This record gives sequence, C-alpha cells and structure tokens, in this order.
Amino acid sequence: MISNRRLLALSLPLLALAASASSAPAAVAQSNPFDPNKAKLVLEADRTSYAPGSDARLIAAITVESGWHVNSDKPTFEYLIPTQLVVTLPDGWAPAQITYPAAKMQKFAFEEEPLSVFDGTVSASVHLVVPQSATGKSVPIKAVLSYQSCNDRQCLPPTSAEASLDLPLGVEGSPTAAAVQPAPARAGRGLLGILALAFLGGLILNAMPCVLPILSLKIFGLVQSASGGRREIARGMLATAAGMLVSFWALGLAAIAARSAGAAVGWGVQFQQPGFVAFLAAIVVLFSLNLWGVFEIPLPARLARIGGAEGREGTAGHFVSGLFATLMATPCSAPFLGSALGFALGQSAGTILATFTAVGLGMSLPYLAVAAFPAVARFLPRPGVWMETLKGTMGFLLAASAVWLFFVLSSQVSPQVLALVQLALLALALIAWLGSRGRYGQLRPIAGLALIAAVAGTVWLAGSSSAPSAVHTGEAAQKLIAWVPFDRAQAESLAQGGQTVFVDVTADWCFTCKVNERLVLETAEVAGAFKEQGIVAMKADWTNRNDEIGAFLAEHGRYGIPFYVLYRPGAPPHVFSELLTQEAVLAAVRAARG
Repeated sequence: MISNRRLLALSLPLLALAASASSAPAAVAQSNPFDPNKAKLVLEADRTSYAPGSDARLIAAITVESGWHVNSDKPTFEYLIPTQLVVTLPDGWAPAQITYPAAKMQKFAFEEEPLSVFDGTVSASVHLVVPQSATGKSVPIKAVLSYQSCNDRQCLPPTSAEASLDLPLGVEGSPTAAAVQPAPARAGRGLLGILALAFLGGLILNAMPCVLPILSLKIFGLVQSASGGRREIARGMLATAAGMLVSFWALGLAAIAARSAGAAVGWGVQFQQPGFVAFLAAIVVLFSLNLWGVFEIPLPARLARIGGAEGREGTAGHFVSGLFATLMATPCSAPFLGSALGFALGQSAGTILATFTAVGLGMSLPYLAVAAFPAVARFLPRPGVWMETLKGTMGFLLAASAVWLFFVLSSQVSPQVLALVQLALLALALIAWLGSRGRYGQLRPIAGLALIAAVAGTVWLAGSSSAPSAVHTGEAAQKLIAWVPFDRAQAESLAQGGQTVFVDVTADWCFTCKVNERLVLETAEVAGAFKEQGIVAMKADWTNRNDEIGAFLAEHGRYGIPFYVLYRPGAPPHVFSELLTQEAVLAAVRAARG
C-alpha cells in the first residue's frame, strides 16, 4: 500500500503541472508560481588556465529561489527525487568527481519528519584531471543539474538547469576568486569533520581577545592552587572545564529552543539584548572590585568546605570562572567556528548539542591537559607579594572589558539610560565597599540583598529601554569607505545591472568584526580598490535584533558574525572567511570586475 506522504509527493507534481497547463498566461513581469525552474546553475573554474596533466577544480554554484528548496543528493526518503549534477567532459577524460554540499534538515507542513534539502545558495565541488594529451586553447565543459523544487505547500514537476564553460588550457594559471571558496563538507563524513572544526575552533577561542582577561585570571588561580599540591590543581582545572561544558550545553539547548520557537539563532546573539549586556557589565565590575580588594565574597560554610583551604579558589569559584569564560568568549569568532556552527544550527537537535560539546571540549582542552599533567605547575613562579600586583593588574584588564560593554550598550540604549546604568553600577560598587567594611559587618546580609537589587535594577534599566534613534555621524565621517545601509533587494538589483556589491554584516558587540574592519576593510589598500573598481559597500548592523539579517545569514548557512559576501555580476555571491585578509578581498574584487 502506498503511504499518504508518498502519495502526496507523487501527486503534487502532477497537480502542479495540470494547473500550469490550464491556467491563463501570466504577465511576463510576474513570477509564475507553477514554473518548476526555481534553481540556477553557474560553473566557475579555480584557475585562469590549466596545464596538461594537472588537476582542476570547478565550483558549481546552485541558487534556489527564495521560499523554495530542492531535495539533497541523498533525500530522507527513497521516493523523493534527489538533486543530481552530471558533468559532461570531452572524450578520453576521466569522469569528474563531485562533492555535494552539506544538506539542511528542515521540517515542512506536509511531512512530520525533517527532510534533507538544499536552499539559498550552495556550491558543489567538481574535481577534474586534465589529460596529458589535452590540446587546444580550451575545452568545453557542460553541467546539468536535475532537481525538483518544493515549498511548504507544494512540489513542482522535476526539471533541470544547465551551465557550461570553456576550460582554458596552456601553462598553469593564477588562482581565481573561486579558489578561495572552501570545498563543501560531504554529507557522509560531514559530521565528523564539522565536530573536528568545532573542537579546533573552541581551542582557538582561548587566544581571542575576549577570553584573554579570563585566561590570565586562571593562570593566577593556578599559581594560588599550586601550593595545595597536584590534587588541588587537578580539582580546580576539572571544575573550570566542567563550567565551560555546562555553559556550552546551556547555549546549545537555548539555540534549540529558540529555533523551535522560530526565533533567530546564532553565535553571540544574546549580546543583542541590552539586559544581558548590562548584567555581564555588572558581573565584570564585581570581579574587578574583588580583584582590587574592595570586597571579598564570603561563601557559606558548606561551599567553603567544598572549596578547600583558606586563600585558594574553591571548586565553586573555578566552576563559575568556567561559565564566565564562555560568556566572554561568545562575542568573538575563531577560525573554523563559524563553519561548524553554521552547519550544526541547520541540523537536528542532537547534532547541535554534539557540536556545542565539541566547541566546549576544545576550549577546555588546556585545562583538561593541566588536570591530566598537574606537574606542569612546578614551572610557574612561587606565590609571593608579586601576586597582589598581578591581581590588581588583572582587575584593570577586566575593567577594560567593562568599558567595551559600555560601548556596546551605547548602540542599544539612549544616552540617558546608559548614564543611569553606569550610576547603578557605581551604586553597586558603593554597596560592595560598604558591605566589606569591618565596622559594618552586621550589615553584610543587608548588603548582599542590596547587591542583588542593584544588579537586578541595572538589568531592568537596560532591558526596558529602546534602541537609540540617533546615528553616530562622527564615527561614520572617519571611515575610508562610503558605507550605505544594507538593502538586499538593492544589492541583488545592482549586481544584475552589472554593479559589484560588498556586504559586511557586523555588530558593535562582535570583537572579531571590529578587528577585521580596522585591520582589513578600513585600510587605504582596500578602500582604494573599492573606489577604483566602483564597488558599492553595504553594512548590515546586527547589534540589535533584526530578523531580516538573521534570515539572510541563515540562507547562506551562517548563524554568526562576522559575515562578508560579494555580489558579482553574472556570477553567484562569493562568501569570505570570518577572519578576513586584504589579499582575499582584493583578489575577489579584482576577479569580479574582470
């Protein structure tokens, strides 16, 4: 017996075809909803020419019309029509090896189980071997993409798209813009590769500027723990790693819940909430005051017994520092992290949790290594008076983080509310100082309640405020590139009209974005190339929540920033790496303009 969903998949194309045949001809300017041709195919070579006997790599860019999808090359069910790419080569050439992009698992109204699909713009990689006997200036290459387009309500009849190019032969040429595009992750081995990228990205997070203040604090704590022996060191490092893992699991579960509710998901999106930024600023200020000796945090007797000896950071403290390190890491994007999370956040809940676990394991690897080999602590200097100086210095590093958080808040709340938040934090510091004074020891319980009230008031002040309407014209005037606000329809229209458009998706809370802007984009070389080539530069500001920008990122398989894309006339958009370089930008811009 044929199941209902199989009958639906088989009958929908026939119904669509019948409706298309019986409907009146539509105006040329309008898109026919029953037109099955919802995907376009473009071929690009990775070099300007190829020598006989060399390898060649082609990028087959597949662009699916917005609101539609096609089944992946390995659909969820056998009765679904797979997307297949067939490459025709000259006689005597070895068959091409095709690597399809990683698919997304998405749910639709007509099927209870998630389906494996492609949507937006994806790229397949085609590997060729140019024979030694190849002659002539070029050889024709043809590709045919067979697919079936569907949306959440209907599936259209199967159809195909074609693309071709003349592969130039001769001496080995220089790389083109297609050469810098990463090869797509293969579905069969994609998960293991993505987990490896996530692990490596988490490890690199330890070297990012967002985490360095916390890392320095952990080194300080390690020196303190060294006097307690190897067991004390291992206990502290394991507690820190546990804090990191728990926080990454919480982030993963929050991403799953947000996606299920239809909200935007991504790396660092919690910084779009002013209340969260204000809360983190309050925690940073308290940490700084504690390091400066303004007050000490007395633990209850039960926690103190868990913590260990006097003068050393307890297990609870190590655990909390692991949580804090993860929160401070989220505004930064490390190499490989964006690709891993971009893949994971489009997959099942199990894949999302596995990927976040891999990131957490990577970030906690240094601490796990010290826990496994605590003898490394003997290479650290012995505790002494110098530690008080180091402790105070670490407090100033954390205070610098608070200044950065105020900068983020300045783009999310009005100047009046920002001043009130800073006054609330000043009151927080006063309460902490008064509560620690010896003569006011009997007031410590009241001071503790007052601290909690001050933090809650700070978060409420920021969270209840709307984003400022004023534009920072002073900052814009200092830019070398004439940025205009991002408009996707305009960008696509300009590209169709022969104009090249560079899009920068950024946010004030994204530390990596600011580094790329200062060291790569806002430089004389890149700004000069943009002006010389007539590039239109658009900036999409994701400092505050913007569902349109979130959807734009998701269509490109990204759920975090920075994100850079170049719209090119007659070619699919080119996506850059998170860690931008001048060479990559200049090469792509010059190749786009011919």
